[in-house]
Amino acid sequence: MPTEFATREIGAAAKAAAVAEPRVTFKTDRSLGAQAYRFSRVSDGTVVVTSGDASGAMYGGLDIAEALRLGTLKELVSDHRLHTPHVLDRGIKFNLPLDWRTPTYSDRTTASQSNIPEMWSMDFWHDFIDEMARDRYNLLSLWSEHPFPSMVKVPEFPDVALDDVWQGKTDANGAYTDHAVVKKMTMDQKIAFWREVMEYAHDRGIAVYIFTWNVFTHGATGKYNITDAMSNATTVAYTRDSVRELIKTYPLLDGMGITSGENMPGATDDAKEDWVWATYGEGARNALRQEPHRKFHIIHRFHQTSLSQIMQRWKDFSGPVDFSYKYSVAHMYSIANPPMIQEALDVLPPGKKMWLEVRNDDIYSFRFGDPDYLRDYVDNMPPAEVSGGYMMGADGYCLGREFLDRDPGPGPHELVIQKQWYSFMLMGRLSYDPTIPDTHFQEVLAARFPGVSAFGLYRALQSASQTMPLITRFFWGDIDIKWFPESSSKRPADKNYYTVLDFAEGESMPGANVLNIRQWRTNVLEKRPMTKTTPLQIADALEEESRATLQSVAALRMQTPGANAVEFRKTLVDCESLAWLAHYYAEKIHAASDLGLYDLTSDASQQASAIRHLDSALDAWKHYATVRDGQYVPALYGRAGYVNITAMTAKVAQDLTIARGWRPGSIRATVPGQTTEPGVKP
Repeated sequence: MPTEFATREIGAAAKAAAVAEPRVTFKTDRSLGAQAYRFSRVSDGTVVVTSGDASGAMYGGLDIAEALRLGTLKELVSDHRLHTPHVLDRGIKFNLPLDWRTPTYSDRTTASQSNIPEMWSMDFWHDFIDEMARDRYNLLSLWSEHPFPSMVKVPEFPDVALDDVWQGKTDANGAYTDHAVVKKMTMDQKIAFWREVMEYAHDRGIAVYIFTWNVFTHGATGKYNITDAMSNATTVAYTRDSVRELIKTYPLLDGMGITSGENMPGATDDAKEDWVWATYGEGARNALRQEPHRKFHIIHRFHQTSLSQIMQRWKDFSGPVDFSYKYSVAHMYSIANPPMIQEALDVLPPGKKMWLEVRNDDIYSFRFGDPDYLRDYVDNMPPAEVSGGYMMGADGYCLGREFLDRDPGPGPHELVIQKQWYSFMLMGRLSYDPTIPDTHFQEVLAARFPGVSAFGLYRALQSASQTMPLITRFFWGDIDIKWFPESSSKRPADKNYYTVLDFAEGESMPGANVLNIRQWRTNVLEKRPMTKTTPLQIADALEEESRATLQSVAALRMQTPGANAVEFRKTLVDCESLAWLAHYYAEKIHAASDLGLYDLTSDASQQASAIRHLDSALDAWKHYATVRDGQYVPALYGRAGYVNITAMTAKVAQDLTIARGWRPGSIRATVPGQTTEPGVKP
């Protein structure tokens, strides 16, 4: 039960803080609403948590546990205000690498393949789900291209069910060419495993959804003549029956997310929705006929399909059908008020909700966190009347255990959600309550790293966290294969480094009110007023944040924490890495701006200035590579490709060659490939 978890957390916190465990009782008042709670005290000193439901009681108990660690219990329980969720459903998007044979999206990568055994470890899921609850997340969405062979038995297609768990093996070049059996399991054992995961999640107040892309038939292809062709009647029947069995097999599965358009080459919107309804729609209806009172939620992604077709096909479905949309496309850390959602909200039917897919394909390696940015991000989300909530996660990285660290320490690798605990905590806690002050997070840092300047560490993390939003506002690639800011590249990173010419020709982010270099240079040369942020202002901001971060890190390195010293050291390395990356981008923008002017004026002094800035950019990149790669190994990512920062130094140096050989008139007026993903179709 959720309150049992909270009670254990209170006991553990009291023991760790060496204080008496307070008497706590839980009362229910349904009128308070879902997830709501308040505190009071009775004459004998007992702390009373009055809540609207079990989740609210758990959150109140977790607040008490945190207050014990921070030494702020008296202040907490003397505040009798009602705590209510700002965003009702706060989710994690978890791309689930079940098996070599049933991959998730882009999962033949270092992180995904390393994590396949972990997906079948109950210890992993207990730790992960506990962390979710502590951070106030209450929805776990598991994403897989085709999970059915690894999760269900289908009576009509019995040979599709896969026993055991396979992991990819690599050759000397890092290419996945073979497999290894990493766990022996029958399908019955797999079913029991996932039932336990879902039960554990529900005991922490967390709903579980499974999302798929279509049409994929991994693990089933070739059996019973199943293929990934939409026109294959056997594939339709097999998918329909698999959906039915998934819903029947897992009574605690709360819903499914579905996608029209992936791997449906050349199909019309009519054909796409006909297929999705004939498989997912009919499969779900067949399952739910046997459970007429079960509420099963469908979330249909706004992705390569049209609203009218979705509404027509799904109008008679018995349960709720809502939609989802890539809120910041792939870049959560860009601007706090991304405008792309508006086109979807403008056509949203009355009574429907739009779920936000909050994609963080900006930062895979580093610890980071900026409460001010995330508070603004949450505050700018659409209101509850039209928004179902959010699911935050990446497509190019697996949020399992961390396999990048050169020195992971003894025992199992730490969870990504534990390594990046600060950023996950900030998003979860602030989306529940965006009024939490910055001072609270400084107290959390002080408790985790006693004996060091909590404010200094807070500022180092906050300054370092400006790197990705600032550069992505200026240089926009909407989806993750177009822009991976950790390596200044697109996919594949080892072949597609963005040069200084690319920066001079680049587009800024829609809605960011940032001038690209072509717009800026026109204003400069024609002496027009600058009504938006200029490239040089972005560069100056990056330089200022870099300087502030390095100053904070230098001061913090003179201090020794009384606990978690290894984590503290690695956190400073992450901050320093981001600082050098910010300095590199600042110098590169200055150089691209100089070349933008030189391209029209032929003023040799502008070319010379660009070369000086690129010399500094190369020096900054070398520092970045040394610091970052001293802590992290090169890795193959799902969307960015193979990333080796040190090896990319040679490409960075080529920017100098480009600048020295620059011929005026090199910048194109328009650049192919800078369009965004297809928009919403009514």
